[in-house]
Amino acid sequence: MKKFWALFFWFWPLVALYVCVIAPGNKWWFPSKPLSTMGHQIDGLFYLILIIVTVTFVGTEFALGYALWKGATKEPGHRAWFSHGSHKLEVIWTIVPAFVLVFISLTQLDVLADIRVLARFPESVKEAPVAEVMARQFEWRIRYPKPGTDLMTSPQPGDLYFVNEVHVPATVPTMINLRTQDVQHAFFVPRLRVKQDAVPGLIIPVWFEIEEAGEYELLCAELCGWGHYKMKARIIAESPEGVSAYLTRLEREQNEDGVQEAETASVE
Repeated sequence: MKKFWALFFWFWPLVALYVCVIAPGNKWWFPSKPLSTMGHQIDGLFYLILIIVTVTFVGTEFALGYALWKGATKEPGHRAWFSHGSHKLEVIWTIVPAFVLVFISLTQLDVLADIRVLARFPESVKEAPVAEVMARQFEWRIRYPKPGTDLMTSPQPGDLYFVNEVHVPATVPTMINLRTQDVQHAFFVPRLRVKQDAVPGLIIPVWFEIEEAGEYELLCAELCGWGHYKMKARIIAESPEGVSAYLTRLEREQNEDGVQEAETASVE
């Protein structure tokens, strides 16, 4: 029975290693590949931490199993070795985790700077946000600038509005301005690996480059009230020409008052 516990603690790291080996073939990693340029960097950080945690877990479990095995195989009556501790060992297991944490911090600095620091944004997007996304309980309100105006200004007559659907160009860097009208929300697009809190009183630029045209789910990842669960939208990535055609159609529908149709009908 004594050896059982040593084998028990050796068994689980072997299971962990086996799962790591077969996981890619069974698609047990992320639910989808990253579909934005920065998404690959985010996944790289995740896998780095996963490797560090796996090595730590396997090493710790094997060491624990070894200690139990040594104790279980001692001759009856063997006197255990008693220790008050080891100063050198304590220094080692303090320095090594500290080194690992500093290494992770330094590794992620460039990635976070590329995502969060406006000065590191692509030059093509800094002065030309595609839309303003206003989070509110419990929907996403989208404002596109009036044709020929700058979105960085306050809302203007002629601006275009829609709810829970954002149209952006694919395969080119794109920026939106994120705001909230009430409480804190979070702009989260899982397949793009994009997540940014919307903080009351702030206008936060968010940039991304979608690699493939398509439809992407937009969620609120911050508990924002009773209707949080239904605060969903979608991002439509298409060609720049497709975005222009959509905005033209949206402008026509928004400004339509029915007068033209009535005049046409009276003539006929």
